[in-house]
Amino acid sequence: MDQGAGIVVVGGGLAGAEAAWQAARRGVRVRLWEMRPATMTPAHRTGELAELVCSNSLGSMRPESGAGTLQAELSELDSLIMACAREHAVPAGHALAVDREAFARAVTVRVADHPQVELIRREVAALPPGVAVVATGPLTSPALATALEELTGEPLFFFDAAAPIVTRESLDLSRIFAGSRYQAGGDYLNCPLGPEEYRGLVEALLTAEVQPLKDFERGHFFEGCLPVEELAHRGMDTLRFGPMKPVGLTDPRTGRRPYAVVQLRREKAAGDLYNLVGFQTNLKWGEQARVFRMIPGLEQAEFVRYGVMHRNTYLNSPRILEPTLELTVRPGLFFAGQMTGVEGYLESAATGLLAGINAARRLGGKDPVVPPPETMLGALCRYVAGADPSHFQPMNANFGLLPPLAEAVAGRAERKERLHRRSVAAMAAFARERAE
Repeated sequence: MDQGAGIVVVGGGLAGAEAAWQAARRGVRVRLWEMRPATMTPAHRTGELAELVCSNSLGSMRPESGAGTLQAELSELDSLIMACAREHAVPAGHALAVDREAFARAVTVRVADHPQVELIRREVAALPPGVAVVATGPLTSPALATALEELTGEPLFFFDAAAPIVTRESLDLSRIFAGSRYQAGGDYLNCPLGPEEYRGLVEALLTAEVQPLKDFERGHFFEGCLPVEELAHRGMDTLRFGPMKPVGLTDPRTGRRPYAVVQLRREKAAGDLYNLVGFQTNLKWGEQARVFRMIPGLEQAEFVRYGVMHRNTYLNSPRILEPTLELTVRPGLFFAGQMTGVEGYLESAATGLLAGINAARRLGGKDPVVPPPETMLGALCRYVAGADPSHFQPMNANFGLLPPLAEAVAGRAERKERLHRRSVAAMAAFARERAE
């Protein structure tokens, strides 16, 4: 693959298209490789860049949401994806939804017509030399996946089995106790259930609606990571002897072992986000909220990410990526999109934007940059690079990733509004000082 004097971008999804655009608008020559339509994936239907596969929504536009904050930050950085999304938006309440075909076509035309971009319609089976961005998405070809594993020495994840994540501030801590198995205190929060509460939860799991799987995703579940609702179907006591086993735990309120327990594990060091251990699920999102709020202490839980189970090739990024999205073992090679461990269209585009900026900077002899931790994009990249690699799961934009405000704010809505304003202001300053 002849690189010439520019950079290579592999993959023409939202992340790859945004990366190519950001590098090109900085005067860098870009060769963008996209294998469609010559080689199709099981999920795509067209050869357009930035084709939306699962949904036509880029998330809530409300400023008090993580997605709304990230949208505002991307606009500060002149995102191509955001510009095309707004041009081709369709009515969807508070969500930024688009006309899929018109949106993808607009992105394709603007990228392909840029004088600094050469669009090449062929599959890439090896990692490109020099400065490059790899943004091949959740359906990365087997040949490229093998090349990545050989370079990094890390296996790729080929099925995303993620449990829901909730905020600590939304938990009823009067019904929850801290403790690790066989020791007082500890790193976990424990939600104890009595016999009736446990049976009610299992019965709800048995009747809840699940997300339909695509044909190429069927049969990928493996025994060590089954959906919680699948375990419920195996018998009333299966969960109680599996992820909900109470062995080694004593409820300090009763002095006895609970009948069953749901453990919550902190998702980041600050302890403001918690993962429902063993509760990977394929339930529809509304059903997850309904069913999991039956767990004692989670009655008012705020879900910053719902559980998902789908085909998703992604890196164990905390072991191999910098917050700048550059590979630790090979400077100049950047990654973007879902393969970095972000979840969602908007987050994929955002990492593509940063990877494109940093690839252009690296080619020009400048150090890569990362937005401040007060920004949603900066916090997301720091999570991807700094999470616990032994429990790494994809993450979307949410306020739990941000550092707390300097001052205490009583209301949750007011706190989120202030976090939003701080994030956008910090990104505006970053755009003026570093991103250009």
